[in-house]
Amino acid sequence: MRIHNLWEDANGISHWRDIEVEWVSDGPAGKLSKRLPATGIIFRQVPPTYDLDWHPAPRRQYIINLDGGVQITASDGVARVIGAGEVVLVEDVKGKGHLSKAVEGKMRHCIFVPIE
Repeated sequence: MRIHNLWEDANGISHWRDIEVEWVSDGPAGKLSKRLPATGIIFRQVPPTYDLDWHPAPRRQYIINLDGGVQITASDGVARVIGAGEVVLVEDVKGKGHLSKAVEGKMRHCIFVPIE
């Protein structure tokens, strides 16, 4: 299972990389990762007109898209579309940040899971 990761370097420039979930058990109910820390859950509804200029993430958090996608452009210029059912870990909290934009003109429902 892949998690998109938006991280920032020492110069505050954000970049993309992928994180593979490590499975620690495998049984009749499926595979499980280890328990990861989280400090809450935030539900969000994003309009289809969403187009946010450069901004850093407000905190380190997982974003889980439920039914729509978002295009996120790192400050190094690389863009990714994070689709429905995909997970992104945003960690670019201090530098220039990233651009975020709705895709396909659809309302998006997502969950933020802060980890700090």
